[in-house]
Amino acid sequence: MSSTIANLKFQKKEIWSIPNLMGYFRVLLIPVFCWFFLTAETAGDYYRAGAVVIVSTLTDFLDGLIARKFHMITELGKFIDPVADKLTHGALAGCLAGKFPLLWLVFGAMVLKEGFMLLMGWLKLKEGKKLNGAMWYGKVCTALLFIVMCMLLFWVNIPVALADGLILLCLAFMIFTWIMYAGAFRKMG
Repeated sequence: MSSTIANLKFQKKEIWSIPNLMGYFRVLLIPVFCWFFLTAETAGDYYRAGAVVIVSTLTDFLDGLIARKFHMITELGKFIDPVADKLTHGALAGCLAGKFPLLWLVFGAMVLKEGFMLLMGWLKLKEGKKLNGAMWYGKVCTALLFIVMCMLLFWVNIPVALADGLILLCLAFMIFTWIMYAGAFRKMG
C-alpha cells in the first residue's frame, strides 16, 4: 500500500525509513523548542531551548549521513528534510523576534522566498522540470541563517548593534538567494 503526496507515490518502507523517522522527529521538536523558549525566565531556560535545537541539528546531520551511507535516500526524505529545516528556521526566527524585532523582516522575507520557491517548484514540476537540488547560495543562506540564529539564542547578552548587523546580513543574503533562485527558475524556461 502506498500514499500519495504531491503526485509522488511512496512505499511504506520509505515512509518508515530511519532517516525519514528522524525528519518527523525534527518537526515534532519544533513545538518543544517553542514551549521552552517562550516560557523561559532564566539563562538556563534559554539554554534548555537551545539544547532542543542542538538535538534537532544533530538529528538533521545523522539522518542525511544514514540515508547516504545505507542507501536510504528517498523522494519523501528529499521533501521532509528541507521542510523540517524551513519550519525549524521559521520557529527560531519567530521566537527570537520578540527579543530582536529586526528578525520579523527576516521572517517575512523567509515566508515570501519559500512561498516563491514552492510556487515556482510546483509550476515547473507541472511542466516536467525541477531544480536539481539546492544551489550553493541556498545552502550558504541556510547555514548563515542557522549560525546567526544560534548566536542570538545562545549569546544571551549579545550587543544589540552586533545582533542587528547579523540580522541585516541574513536579510541581505536571503534576498540575494531569492534573486538567484528566480534567475535559475527563469533559465529553466
